[in-house]
Amino acid sequence: MKNFMDWLQNKIMPPMSKVGNNKYLVSIRNGLVLTLPAIISGSVFLIVGNIPITAWANFIKPYMNMIGVAVNGSFGIISLLAAIGIGYELSKELGVDPISGAGLSTMAFVIVSFNDKFKLDTNNFSSSGLFTAIITAMISVTIFNFFIKKNIVIKLPDGVPTAVSNSFVSLLPGFVILVLFWFIRMPLHIDINLVIQSIFHPLLFAMNTLPGILVYTFLVSLLWVCGIHGDMTLEGIADPIFLQFLAANGTAFAHHQPLPYATAAGFSSLMVNVGGTGATITLVVLMLFSKSKTYRDLGRVAFPGALFEINEPVIFGFPIVMNPLTMIPFIIIPLILATGSYLLIHLGLMNAPVAMVPWTMPPIIGPLMATGWDWRAAVWSAVELVLAGAMYYPFFKVAEKGMLAKEKTSTD
Repeated sequence: MKNFMDWLQNKIMPPMSKVGNNKYLVSIRNGLVLTLPAIISGSVFLIVGNIPITAWANFIKPYMNMIGVAVNGSFGIISLLAAIGIGYELSKELGVDPISGAGLSTMAFVIVSFNDKFKLDTNNFSSSGLFTAIITAMISVTIFNFFIKKNIVIKLPDGVPTAVSNSFVSLLPGFVILVLFWFIRMPLHIDINLVIQSIFHPLLFAMNTLPGILVYTFLVSLLWVCGIHGDMTLEGIADPIFLQFLAANGTAFAHHQPLPYATAAGFSSLMVNVGGTGATITLVVLMLFSKSKTYRDLGRVAFPGALFEINEPVIFGFPIVMNPLTMIPFIIIPLILATGSYLLIHLGLMNAPVAMVPWTMPPIIGPLMATGWDWRAAVWSAVELVLAGAMYYPFFKVAEKGMLAKEKTSTD
């Protein structure tokens, strides 16, 4: 076990730390935050419009078209918002004017969204164009950064207002970006959005399968065991996929169509990581009733955060990081919960996530709201807590025995 832990520290942690700090992945992760207000706001309308109470359904029915405007007007522009956000964040990471970077990224994304009939296809503004928004933003800002760093810009006198000066600084790179994407889309007739979707289709398919989500779940847990924030490290790669799934599910749900994706955003955070990654809220509950004063005190400190999915006090205080004993249930439990959640959704016994609710939403309540008030999701969340607690119990008792021995030694 010591050799394995050394291997994790020496071989896994360094490259994964680099991945987590990569400027492009960080910009994707932070840039997608701009889409969240729209998705969450649209989800509120989606949830309110589908409360499963007959009296409410009859009352709200005449207004469903109005509610649909809010849903389509929020879910329907997440790719456009992503282009703005990623362009802004990547420009900050590279040290160039973020407003100009966001504007150039948006221009590039809009250019490639025109169809062969020279009409703007706003369907690409929704979830289907998310990867296109990412690629166009990264290319645009990279070109912008190249011109700035090589000083190939138009400079105005010092007395000119900064906003005006910055607009002229971005003029030459902006023209190059416009010509590049216009030439690809119009004279060459290359549908960039279609090409990018074809490239990423295998990844999209894989992440909506049981093996794919299990690999993702395993990596998140393993990184946490190594002391790396697993969820945040993989967000730049996984979030565009899961958000695209959620937007498609939300649109399908609003139109009473079958939900296409099981692993949409909310699947991992609400249906797998109940009470925090590794379902550690159940470990906190065990600590609250522990014979060990150390664990009881830690449990009292950790419980309020664990109730809202915040489990760093447990991961670093128990600890779970680099702990051979607790790493076993911490990794295995999410795999079991992911399998159970996926199969229930796949078999039609529970809705997939259709609405964005904050990841800090407590267990039972969060899955209930995210699935469009599917009571079966709430019941499954409660069952997950029992299963996780039962699986943590024997490992906790071993740890408790050791802690009691340490406490006794310190008082002698």
